[in-house]
Amino acid sequence: MSNPTDRDEAAWMHRKSTQAVGDMPPDAARGSSAGARALALLGLVLLASCASVQPPAPGPVLPPDLHSAQRDVLWTDLDDAAHRERVVRLIPGSVKDRIGWAVDLQLAFSALKIVPAAPSYCAVIAVVEQESCFQTDPVVAGLPAIVQRELERRADKYSIPMLLVNTALLVRSPNGRSYRERIDALKTEKELSDLFDDMLAELPFGKDWLADRNPVHTAGPMQVSIRFAEQHTARTPYPYTLGKRVRDDVFTRRGGLYFGAAILLDYAAPYDDVLYRFADFNAGQFSSRNAAFQRALARLARTDIAPDGDLLRYDTEGLPSEAPSQEERALQALASPLGLSPAQIRSDLLLEKTASFGSSRLYERVFALAQTSTSQPLPRQAMPKIDLSSPKITRKLTTEWFAQRVLKRYQTCLARDAAAGG
Repeated sequence: MSNPTDRDEAAWMHRKSTQAVGDMPPDAARGSSAGARALALLGLVLLASCASVQPPAPGPVLPPDLHSAQRDVLWTDLDDAAHRERVVRLIPGSVKDRIGWAVDLQLAFSALKIVPAAPSYCAVIAVVEQESCFQTDPVVAGLPAIVQRELERRADKYSIPMLLVNTALLVRSPNGRSYRERIDALKTEKELSDLFDDMLAELPFGKDWLADRNPVHTAGPMQVSIRFAEQHTARTPYPYTLGKRVRDDVFTRRGGLYFGAAILLDYAAPYDDVLYRFADFNAGQFSSRNAAFQRALARLARTDIAPDGDLLRYDTEGLPSEAPSQEERALQALASPLGLSPAQIRSDLLLEKTASFGSSRLYERVFALAQTSTSQPLPRQAMPKIDLSSPKITRKLTTEWFAQRVLKRYQTCLARDAAAGG
């Protein structure tokens, strides 16, 4: 139930689902009064946004959300064997091959230059336990029925008679069994991914029927987004020998832990509570920061805005849509008091998936103006309000549910370290 960012129908196997925000007309009275007050304060905002930033402390340190006076001891002075032993004891005792898991975690942290310490390791371990119970390729209950429903849905969408589909499934596949036999025997997402690859390549109408897409969009022990893994390897050298495709490596323990640690820890999350990093793992990096921005914007614009962590609309390929989101329309209505043109607002919004958005003109000015309406400091982190939806989910779940579950596992992991004298 991980990440986040795929919102199109191709992510049907494992994705979050958000409801599109309805078009809500701006409140005319709110616009005139709030705008005048905000404009008078623009000079203060500009001064605040130009404040100097102190350079970070030298040397490796844990980020604020993973740091406390009780757990600030780093493992940088440990030799490899002692390091591995510490990681092993953080992993639940019921896990098979704890040493193998520990070695792959240690390698991932070394490759990504993540600070070695119990909190950082426990963060990854908690997500692995939540997502797969330490299974490299976790079993999905009822997978054959899920796949059958999806095939029927796609056949209906592309006007392909099910008689033709069922006949095609009787064809012998490259592994010697018919496609129908393989569907009936499906247990894991890796098996499903391989099945769809063969169907796309071998069946005469496969590319049309299956929309030329493999429906498995998350994989491995941390259920990492395959799109994220592909983007990560495009900008960062992959430290291991890459298989035929990045997709194949995400399904492995070593690759799944590497990419999972990257999406969870290898970015500057502006939080003081690790709960929001866990929420980001599910909803997308910086979603908790963006949800706080949405709350500040809702206060400033005096309108309801769903704090789901997405500030723009996105197309089926995950690219920003030209159609303005509710947030963009609200910000354009505030362009004058913000001292930004519509083009400048759009330019800053395009940074929403990066750390840079947190220091953008738009971010600083919205918070500064919204702050004038309250004496309490506005939070810079908020829980994204997202309902999780997938054929694999049989009850109502949310990003907050996910984050809280992982937090409990994280705390249990830290308790194991403390009990062992860490």
